[in-house]
Amino acid sequence: MVALESTVIAYGLPRPQNLATAQRMEQIVREGGAVPATIAILKGTLHVGLTVEQLQHIAQSDDVHKVSRRDLPLAVANQWDGATTVATTLWVAANASIGVFATGGIGGVHRGDLPDVSADLPELARIPMIVVCSGAKSILDLPATREWLETYGVTVVGYQCDEMPAFYARSSGLPVDARADSAEDVAKIARARRELDMQGAVLVTVPVPAEAEVPAETVQGALDKALKDAKRKSIAGRELTPYLLTRLAELTDGATLKANVALLENNARVATQIAQALVKKREAIGFKR
Repeated sequence: MVALESTVIAYGLPRPQNLATAQRMEQIVREGGAVPATIAILKGTLHVGLTVEQLQHIAQSDDVHKVSRRDLPLAVANQWDGATTVATTLWVAANASIGVFATGGIGGVHRGDLPDVSADLPELARIPMIVVCSGAKSILDLPATREWLETYGVTVVGYQCDEMPAFYARSSGLPVDARADSAEDVAKIARARRELDMQGAVLVTVPVPAEAEVPAETVQGALDKALKDAKRKSIAGRELTPYLLTRLAELTDGATLKANVALLENNARVATQIAQALVKKREAIGFKR
């Protein structure tokens, strides 16, 4: 099985691109011989895997909460419909004994003077899971995020690359801990971490496909303007990331949106290959209760 998050469906992509991308990611996982498990909350109940109608609801409803781990008791108690962040998806997937999770980009250390760290990072340091992504989102402080991952013992693997990707761009100048050129290489690393009884994820960072890459200087110029716009409009907190992603797409004439969709689909493909490699070796990277 391959876990998929739902915040990217409800908040990360515009309609109708969000539903089409979610459906395509599930199709890619199925075509690769695995079972997609899109995780969401419906009327206060955690769902691991969604029906066609449930996926449509998460993508199209205006009353879906963004649920991080701290919000889980609220979502259940108040019977919310909720889209799960990377942190929450990690927690739910681990408790469902799923060992591989595909997403776009993880949260990280935010830019600015105040210490603002995404809840994704502590969960990555705590939960044994193979997480396939394209690095941290470009709107974050990437060097600080990389330093946090190193400090808290998250193994960062470059999938067919020697540098941590920068989401829209294929490289960031930041080193990875190891390079893996195949799904089997990733499975060996994950198996060794499991045998050592270590907490925390193996973070597999996959560059955006070359044809969809947005040059770093283009992203930075657009981001500078988007951050100024957000400050002027007093947009902050959990509303900031969705705003910046939308604004970047506008400022780059859709180039960042194209890259986002391309890397999501590619990461689902790589995660499926890794899940297959784990099955072939009769290994499971599950949650240790």
